[in-house]
This record gives sequence, structure tokens and C-alpha cells, in this order.
Amino acid sequence: MKKILIGLFLALIVTGFAAAQVSRGGTLYVAVKTVDLKSSTGFFASNRGRLNYGDRVTVISVSGRFVEVRSAANSSVTGWTPSANMSVRQVVSGTTSTATASEVALAGKGFNQEVEQSYRAQQNLNYADVDRVEAVTVDLNALRRFLEEGRLSMGDN
Repeated sequence: MKKILIGLFLALIVTGFAAAQVSRGGTLYVAVKTVDLKSSTGFFASNRGRLNYGDRVTVISVSGRFVEVRSAANSSVTGWTPSANMSVRQVVSGTTSTATASEVALAGKGFNQEVEQSYRAQQNLNYADVDRVEAVTVDLNALRRFLEEGRLSMGDN
């Protein structure tokens, strides 16, 4: 458990260091499978484009934990995304003989061979439930109606 906490702490430090390096005109790489670029930082902002794992972008501006970026491959693709979706280090998509995008993303979050072995030693874990939860999608219009009917915050702050 102590090693897991140390790993998480180190991952947070690395993430903080990467976030500190995000600045206007800098280069970042998409560190998640896909990212939708939004017209603003609001949750329900309209989509302006989509980038894929490893795509290179240029930072246009930074606002808190969000960055506005422009695709290096197509300068007409611009938009906002949380900086956590980006990496200052170049990300290269794997082939069948290298790590998968999911494995690289997990490693970036502190999940390594030692942590994996620790999880495998626990016989009562149900990964099927995790897969089921990850597969759930919610229509944004239905989510908006739910928030409005429940008089809940729209999360645009």
C-alpha cells in the first residue's frame, strides 16, 4: 500500500511539473485515446473538432486547468480541453510489439508492473464490472435535461 501511495504521489508531482510547462506557443501531445475540442471551457460547450492519441498541438492560450490548442496537422482545428488530456512529452502510438495507448496512459498515472501484480494477487476483484461502467455513455441532451429538471449546476464555472 505504501508503494502505491508513493507511486501516486510521484505521478501527481510529474503531472504538476507538466502543467507548469504549459504555456502559450508551446507544443503538447494528446495523451488520451481521443479528445473533443470545445468552443469554451464549459462542459456543454459545442464540439469544434477531435484529436487522437499522439496528435501534436500548439498551445494558443491557458485558462486555469484548460488549454486552448491548435492541431499541428490541421490549423483549422482549434478548441479547449483540460490540460490533463495533454502531455509535454511526445507520445507515439504503439505497434503490436510495443505498449498500447491504454498501457501508456495507465503508466502515466502510476500503474506499473508492481501495481498490476498487487491487483492480481487480490482474488475478489471484478474487472467485468469496471468494463461495464466504462462502456456506459450518456446523451448530452439527456444529461442537460436531467440537470435542468433537478435544478443542478450546469458545471460551466
